[in-house]
Amino acid sequence: MTSVQAFAESVRGVTARRWGDATAAPSGDLAGLWAVGAAQGWFDLGAAGALGEALAAVAELGRAACPLPVMDGYAAARLLMPADDGDRLAARIAAGDLRVLIAVAGENADRVDFAEAAGPATHVLTLPAGGGGPVRLRPVTGRVPQPGLAVPSWSAVELGPDEATIPVSPGQADAAIVTVRLGLAARALAAAGYAHEMAIEHAKTRRQFGQPIGHFGAVQQRTASGQIDVSAGRLLLDQAVLAYAAGRADWPLQAEIAVGFIAGAARRVQLGAQHTLAATGYFEEHRAPWLFRRVHADVTRLAALPRAAGTVADVLLESGAGLPAFDAGPAGERFRAEVRALLAEQASVAADGTVSFDPAAIVEAVARRGWFGFGWPRAAGGRDASLAEQVVLHEEMTYARAPVTIPLGSVMLLGNSILRHGTQAQQDAFLPLIRAGRLRFCLGYSEPEAGSDLASLRTRADRDGDGWVINGQKLWTTWAHLASHVWLAVRTDQDAVPPHAGITVFLVPMDTPGITVRQHRALSGEISCTVFYDDVRVPDSARVGEVNGGWQVITDALAGERVLMGGIAASLLRQLDDLLAAARQDPVAWLGPRGSAQRARLADLAVTLQASRALVAAAIGATAGGAGARLEAPMAGVLGGELAESFGEAMLDILGPRAALSGVGQGVPGGGEFEAGLRLSIMYVVGGGTNDIQRGLIARGLGLPR
Repeated sequence: MTSVQAFAESVRGVTARRWGDATAAPSGDLAGLWAVGAAQGWFDLGAAGALGEALAAVAELGRAACPLPVMDGYAAARLLMPADDGDRLAARIAAGDLRVLIAVAGENADRVDFAEAAGPATHVLTLPAGGGGPVRLRPVTGRVPQPGLAVPSWSAVELGPDEATIPVSPGQADAAIVTVRLGLAARALAAAGYAHEMAIEHAKTRRQFGQPIGHFGAVQQRTASGQIDVSAGRLLLDQAVLAYAAGRADWPLQAEIAVGFIAGAARRVQLGAQHTLAATGYFEEHRAPWLFRRVHADVTRLAALPRAAGTVADVLLESGAGLPAFDAGPAGERFRAEVRALLAEQASVAADGTVSFDPAAIVEAVARRGWFGFGWPRAAGGRDASLAEQVVLHEEMTYARAPVTIPLGSVMLLGNSILRHGTQAQQDAFLPLIRAGRLRFCLGYSEPEAGSDLASLRTRADRDGDGWVINGQKLWTTWAHLASHVWLAVRTDQDAVPPHAGITVFLVPMDTPGITVRQHRALSGEISCTVFYDDVRVPDSARVGEVNGGWQVITDALAGERVLMGGIAASLLRQLDDLLAAARQDPVAWLGPRGSAQRARLADLAVTLQASRALVAAAIGATAGGAGARLEAPMAGVLGGELAESFGEAMLDILGPRAALSGVGQGVPGGGEFEAGLRLSIMYVVGGGTNDIQRGLIARGLGLPR
């Protein structure tokens, strides 16, 4: 258990004893908890700069629907410490004698509306609305309750004369606002997350129509969506804390990305939990109604604490900043520099700035450096490259739109499995081709009756002497018309129980007699094929792995998608950067002024993209750590695929008809990639198992029944 986790456990125990659970919201002793929390060191976290611990405390309070303003105290201490009497003021905050709320100055300088926890508060620290200027510490002289959604209710607070005036820079004032906003978001997410946890348990035990309600598809889909939102929100909070601890200049942007995502996600999660809990969670004897109030009250209050720097979209457009990178570690970042140098060397830049690559030249350059299969052991021709380096290679090549998709796919989807399951002869024959980027393959998985349900495939292989005879049909086989070999999954035991125990994998030359290819052009423009196998005779040497052991071979091959799925996020990041590059020429003309619907749409896309990247990073981290990525990988796939769809639609809405043009003419934003990305996006939610199936896997990973 980490120190932050231990601190969170302590906060949870104290809160349970002094406040109770979420049902205590109407009657809990907030003043008493404030005093005990101060004695426990909760309000000393600001002086220590312990943001991780502060957010952990806030999360525990959120689970109890308790509005104790720990983050207000944190931000106030940070602002008051540099002042002449800051040590005294900060010490009083830590001791609980000075109970401070943070507010942004409004039109009425002597009154603050929508103040949370005003009952036991003694002072308000008001920040200037424009960011710079003095902050004013003023006593609370009157409180007028503002009953409504929030419980305990908000108050309109009357303020007395200044007791301290402290000059602060715009950056200091902005950091204080960001900190409080981050706390509100963390508390809302924790409250919603707890409701989500209760909904999962309810779905396991509540029976309707003779079975647990978690059996029903609608409940599973809703539960999985909630888990994606909760997990992504937590990961973004973690990234903000890491950036803060590292002293990164972009930590306020990282915090606002977390806030922006959670503002929508917490509401979605809470609503989903209420739907699953149904009438059980509708009455106030249950904790859910009080968590509902807490979530919506906290998210709503974000509007009362605006940043001078504006929204995430405003920052991206006006500062020139991009979405913060995810650190791949020292080895990964060193390798990233190598990859970018190669791309710069191979790129051809046209007069209009369009960048292109010669396919043969860049494949040869990558192969010459030994990067195809460089994660393999040295004995197999690799160099034991880390997973982080492999991910970096895929991300950078995808972002640059370098034409190396097929060679990289052959490494991850075939090479790794051949290494693990192939014979020495197969390794000798195919691994050199893969390392050279010269193996052109296709995947023979999907069938008319076996798409996402691969265990139901019917294409069969029957023993014939020392070989096999294959009969059947495969659908949606991309690149089959260009492939030299097909990685083919067939049934070799018609009566196997369970069905997936009777599958075997073969690597078959596409020019084998009996194979017929019929081409179809997909919505994306790619060619996928129907492939017929009529008495196709193959030697046993074409078999990869054990007879009826193909499920493990396929599973190992699909594990390569942990790396490949990062390509969706990298592709969308490139599209976002293309949009920003074009819009920065005249932000108002392209996306309207601050506060416009177009900028709000852009902000939503940006924070969701960062959430998708966080899930990809988590999936890769889980795989690298040896724990697997049971939930992280399908969650990343679902969010990334659906973001691709909404991203393409948003480009049409934001940019209008020009986003619907291909890259044939000049002056097309993104070189035509926006409309191409929209057409391709459908594949992201149906290829490799539809998102509905992926959500089912997530739900079962959470313990819901099949």
